[in-house]
Amino acid sequence: MLNLLGLAGSLRRESHSMAILRGLQARLGPDRRLYIGDIRLPLYNEDEEGHGHPPVIALRREIAACDGVILATPEYNYGMPGLLKNAIDWASRPYGASALTGKPVLVISSSLAFTGGVRAHAQLNDALLSLEALLVPGPQAVIGGVADKVDQGRLVDEASLDFLVESVERMVAMRRMAPR
Repeated sequence: MLNLLGLAGSLRRESHSMAILRGLQARLGPDRRLYIGDIRLPLYNEDEEGHGHPPVIALRREIAACDGVILATPEYNYGMPGLLKNAIDWASRPYGASALTGKPVLVISSSLAFTGGVRAHAQLNDALLSLEALLVPGPQAVIGGVADKVDQGRLVDEASLDFLVESVERMVAMRRMAPR
């Protein structure tokens, strides 16, 4: 059983990022479980690191307990949303003990445009590499024209879903090759 944590980088009720995670969740086989977490957290403040905010503690525990993380992000103004950056900042603390260090992470970006959120994708990759997260190798998962690929709050585009399932399988292969 592979336990994955999905985090959507948008709070919008009809979020395409959440629709992508729901579509992938429904498509994964029985030995692949995708739990969708919540990143509605207080704004990161270094002065507050040791205060034990319950949602921050929960996020860190969820990341530590899962076999891999899937980040689904929109692109806002040519970059990653502040919500997702905030969650990464909280998860990266305390310094030297980030829940993301050594954790396999698959980034999925999307956009209404044909570019599929590649600039947000690149920013996320940079942030994750600095934390020594293990980015899933291979082609990047970007979904352009995402609005036309979602129905009733779920990604339904077969080609996109096939590619995302292949990306999850690359994550599985990567975990098998990792030193224990």
